[in-house]
Amino acid sequence: MSSQVRGIIRVAGRDLNGYQPLVAALSKLRGINYNLALAILNNIKIDPNIRLGKLSDQQLQLIEKALKNAQSLGLPNWMLNRRKDLESGIDKHLLESELELQVKQDIEREKGLNSWRGLRHAYGLKVRGQRTRTTGRKGLTVGVRKTVLVAAAAAARQGAEGAAPQGQQAPAASSTPQQGKPAPSAQARTEEKKV
Repeated sequence: MSSQVRGIIRVAGRDLNGYQPLVAALSKLRGINYNLALAILNNIKIDPNIRLGKLSDQQLQLIEKALKNAQSLGLPNWMLNRRKDLESGIDKHLLESELELQVKQDIEREKGLNSWRGLRHAYGLKVRGQRTRTTGRKGLTVGVRKTVLVAAAAAARQGAEGAAPQGQQAPAASSTPQQGKPAPSAQARTEEKKV
């Protein structure tokens, strides 16, 4: 082990903070959580609380080899993230870009099958049975319009339509007269609403 701490260490194709404890730094890798990192470090007999930047090159190579072959360390299958792969049928553990690519391929396969999950992915909706009545809304806010504002907007719109040039009479409203009475004009209707 070297005495000084290196600031940035490259592990599994990603730069990690050398000042963090080893188990916390490894859990920053995509596909490695805290418990799996702890299990791997305990299996290869490296102290999980030592700083990542204090490790020697041989120890880093040992960690990378263990990360790439997590299933060969004798860990239980439920700790792996790709069990019973569809193509090969074996248990695997994927990291970083391999994991992202595999997830994308799985989603595209579901879409191609027109399964329920594939359709939910295609429409951008929630896939795992969450509620969608109140959450997961995208786009503009949809709210309830207050009746006072609706009435004012309708009156303004009808007032603009009902305005006629001077010397001409405004066109009659489209509503039918009731019991022989003439239909009130748009201006009379707005005055009634104000009262």
